[in-house]
Amino acid sequence: MKKRKLGFDIDGTITCPAAIVPFINEAFQLQLTLEDLTDYDLLKVVDVPEKEFTDWYEQKEGDIFALSPLSKGAKEVLLKWGKHNDLIFISARGENVLEVTKEWFINHGIGYDHLELIGSHEKVETAKKYGVEIFFEDKYENAIEIAQECKIPVLLFDTPYNQGSLPKGVKRVFSWEEANHWVEKWFNG
Repeated sequence: MKKRKLGFDIDGTITCPAAIVPFINEAFQLQLTLEDLTDYDLLKVVDVPEKEFTDWYEQKEGDIFALSPLSKGAKEVLLKWGKHNDLIFISARGENVLEVTKEWFINHGIGYDHLELIGSHEKVETAKKYGVEIFFEDKYENAIEIAQECKIPVLLFDTPYNQGSLPKGVKRVFSWEEANHWVEKWFNG
């Protein structure tokens, strides 16, 4: 089987998309659930001044990333795919959390061939640079941009904050099991 280059977002894709919710609830005395996060921009959901939220996030992001649980089924699928493919993680996280991110992968027993923290949501150039052949994402706009600019399939993991119609090349999936099934067909197609 040909070794493929698989590209992955981390937060909300590999990690549970609700990972940030308990932190927000504790900090701002709220009772949100994942279903309440209907916009990727949390400031549209959490009614606090932008500076207050940004200051809080900058202070807590290391803890949030260190304590984020895996998405259900992600580890098993990644371990399987990692045996015969290059796993390339491209995240909007900044370099300031590189060590926390590496530790998270070690603690969860997930290997990677490359880890790129680009500090923005502009993932197209990095995906092209590493020759990514398929991408896994949770941010709606990223999924569309990567599919269109890189001309590769993108699997968009379903969340309340990424709803909308999808163009050709972007496939909505509801679980890692479904993603695995789709990719197996793609590998053999």
